[in-house]
Amino acid sequence: MTSAPSPGRAPLAGRVPLAGRLDGLLFFPVTAYGPDGALDLDAFRAHVRGGIEAGAAAVFACCGTGEFHALTPEEFRACVAAAVEEAAGRVPVVAGTGYGTALAVRYARLAEEAGADGLLAMPPYLVVADQAGLLRHYTALAGATSLDVIVYQRDNAVLTPATAVALARVDGVIGLKDGYGDLDLMQRVVSAVRAEGLDLLYFNGLPTAELTAPAYRGIGVTLYSSAVFCFAPDIALAFHRALRDGDDATTDRLIDGFYRPLVELRAQGRGYAVSLVKAGVRLAGLDVGEVRPPLSEPAPAHIEELARLVERGRALLTPGPGGER
Repeated sequence: MTSAPSPGRAPLAGRVPLAGRLDGLLFFPVTAYGPDGALDLDAFRAHVRGGIEAGAAAVFACCGTGEFHALTPEEFRACVAAAVEEAAGRVPVVAGTGYGTALAVRYARLAEEAGADGLLAMPPYLVVADQAGLLRHYTALAGATSLDVIVYQRDNAVLTPATAVALARVDGVIGLKDGYGDLDLMQRVVSAVRAEGLDLLYFNGLPTAELTAPAYRGIGVTLYSSAVFCFAPDIALAFHRALRDGDDATTDRLIDGFYRPLVELRAQGRGYAVSLVKAGVRLAGLDVGEVRPPLSEPAPAHIEELARLVERGRALLTPGPGGER
């Protein structure tokens, strides 16, 4: 598949800037596969539609939870287009992109063709670049389409405050999602960008971000992605409301009784940040299939424990009998 040349940073007529639309709980749907391992767009559509109807503020399609790494370009475009159709303008759709610069640009242009509202730029593949190289990579990506870009820092792509300031000056880069988890570094990034009179949106992108959401909120990072929303949107939304409203009793109760045990369960297997979430979606009644290699399915005992945790989390939504700490 060959993408048509992009007009670059020229804004699309009638498009509302992405930064003004990202306010609320961010939904990162899993990608659905059938019994033969092929893409199941009907199940994917149902998953996206259900998330939007449950109250998602945005759909981040084909990102980490959506197994971006496992999708062909054709599958990627089909999923992004399906998400855009299901959203129908009600919420923005942000698509993942990644690998080296050339492939990241290709995926970005496919996302633009499919109607996405923005891009989540995941770390470059394999190489450990220096700060100048990372800046070149994200600058090239931002200039390749009209879509706004959120940079996802983690693993081999962690930015210094100076690089974050430089990125904040790049036309089209609107945000930084932190999957690294160094609060001291994030505070210095926020401070450095603010001191230059620049703006970025900041996102807590750690797996099971709710566990660290109160700490991130303390440094001004209020947006976060919720994997739990994929399979238990009622729990995720209740926590989000409590955090927003300063209801410490509810946030503490859910952290102690649900989110902390969930993180401990997630740590029991490699790739569980994706495969355990997908198992949760199946437990919730939607058959989205298994993860693709090289990921593996969670152990049956861990899936059973997840089911018990979700039941416990729902009991914790209302204090009192069955919901006491």
